Amino acid sequence: MNYFGERGSSMPKVSKEFLLARREEIIDACAKLYATMDFKEITLKEIGSITSFNRTAIYNYFNNKEEIFLALMQREYECWSAELDEMVQEHESMTRDQLAQELAHSLERHERLLKLLSMNYFNMEENSRYENLVTFKKAYGESIRAVRHCLDKFCPEMKEKDKEEFLYVFFPFMYGIYPYAVVTEKQRKAMEGAGVDFVYHSIYELSYRCLKKLLVR
Repeated sequence: MNYFGERGSSMPKVSKEFLLARREEIIDACAKLYATMDFKEITLKEIGSITSFNRTAIYNYFNNKEEIFLALMQREYECWSAELDEMVQEHESMTRDQLAQELAHSLERHERLLKLLSMNYFNMEENSRYENLVTFKKAYGESIRAVRHCLDKFCPEMKEKDKEEFLYVFFPFMYGIYPYAVVTEKQRKAMEGAGVDFVYHSIYELSYRCLKKLLVR
């Protein structure tokens, strides 16, 4: 197994940039399908059908669709972390309420990340190679660092134990945002049939309420 998982030595030598572009094309295809299909419906055949190469070539980069989804989630974490770092650079100061608003808006802009988090992705991690899982965990760790950086800069008076408590509450909270904010018509009807009152709240509203309680005390 060589760089990026290419099998065998008969594969012609190509540049690292070419390999990265191919890999990103597979992840892009998965993201496109995930916008209208669920995890169970998406197959390697479906992913391969909207790439510029055949399905068999996907195995040169990923062992299975779980690894592709893990790579997609990794990319989503990386994009979110980069956005938070940019926010820290662009603002000299913020009130805690302003920080709650900005973090809530950032989650609103990364709906795909929240959708991925709402999946039971235990099997996704279990079916991915160790090296891929380590790379993903690094991206996850960077997102924690980025949020912590926001707290360090905009809440300098916040005690260390309060920052730790914030992180331990906020990150698990993210796993449940999407199912509450995005409800299908079938789910709505089922809740009505069960006599469950449902009041729609957006990703921003749910996130802001939680963040405000954590930050503005």
